[in-house]
Amino acid sequence: MLIQILGTGCPKCRKLEENARQSAQELNLDFRIEKVKDLQQIMAFGVMVTPALVVDGVVKVAGKIPGVQDIKKMLVK
Repeated sequence: MLIQILGTGCPKCRKLEENARQSAQELNLDFRIEKVKDLQQIMAFGVMVTPALVVDGVVKVAGKIPGVQDIKKMLVK
């Protein structure tokens, strides 16, 4: 599973990455986290507000930081 964190590296982006990593680890998933900081790449996903969470190429959430439990639900769907 590829989990991408879209954002410039701000504190909110780092918190989203931390929550996503914890969620995937607690679910014992085989995953890789990739940070996408390039604005052109971020806009290619159709994301206009960061941070955003992308799972296997699908934008799951943008503009907010979901908690660990919410992210777990996104990862198992």
